[in-house]
Amino acid sequence: MEQTKKSTFKLLFYLKKNELKKNGNAPIMARITIDGTPKTFGTKLEIDSNNWDLKHGRVQGKSAQALSINKKLDNIRGRIDKIYEDMLKHEGFATAQKVKLSFLGVGIMEDAILKVFNDQNEDFKKLVEKGERTQSTYYKYIVVYNHLTSFIKERYHRDDMAFRELTGDFIREFDFYLQYDLQSSHNTVWVYTMPVLSLVELAIKKGLIRDNPFPDYEISMEETDRGYILKEDVERLMLCVPPHPGYELVKDLFIFSCFTGLAYADIRKLTRNNIQSFFDDHQWIISRRKKSDIASNVRLMEIPKRIIEKY
Repeated sequence: MEQTKKSTFKLLFYLKKNELKKNGNAPIMARITIDGTPKTFGTKLEIDSNNWDLKHGRVQGKSAQALSINKKLDNIRGRIDKIYEDMLKHEGFATAQKVKLSFLGVGIMEDAILKVFNDQNEDFKKLVEKGERTQSTYYKYIVVYNHLTSFIKERYHRDDMAFRELTGDFIREFDFYLQYDLQSSHNTVWVYTMPVLSLVELAIKKGLIRDNPFPDYEISMEETDRGYILKEDVERLMLCVPPHPGYELVKDLFIFSCFTGLAYADIRKLTRNNIQSFFDDHQWIISRRKKSDIASNVRLMEIPKRIIEKY
């Protein structure tokens, strides 16, 4: 069996001093050289040239800025080293151009996590337009997509990543990013990581990857005590005069919800046709719950009836 040929590989970070930013900083560039052929690209990092260590290709000092940029440079180096080693292992050779394109995410878009996520969101949007799924759920997926995009750019300096590149560290670091960088609560982290875990399941079904890259990652929703509103509180709210006319409708909708048990999404889609009289001579709200599509029959009491008459 022919042995893999080990190339001469080098990665250098340097400043592009001839194209300074408006703030006077110089862009930090990276140059990959394999077998004497160099390829360069921007790291999207910048620094005052006076703080640059030319010999070691790093920022001088131990300031917060220096530590942060040097950590990001180490991440880039570690990522490129892995790409290079993987190419030698799986393909038998590596070139500077191939390593550069792999690092930038070029050529792997069809099986990349953000590409698949975006395609899923576009399909979901069509379901929303047909009335089969909710706009709020679609908005949640867009928010998660944006957070995941920012995380990949900040942590990996990439525009996308192939599913085959994902490891347990990826989901744990995304969890950490949501908790500490975005200051998200535990349950918000749970909501935002669920779509990512679902994407991995989809990738397995599509044959993009063989195994789950996050087998050890677990997270579940924590029960929270939302409290409850007292009868006296409702009565006080009913007597309250809002400081702004626009708040009057908000107050009435909340009171309507208290006396009918209907969620805002269910109230919003009510029409006159939903109010019907039964054999008991009382009026009833006949509808289907938006979230569960379960039939709901609610007797119309005096207070919500007044609110309906008011509007």
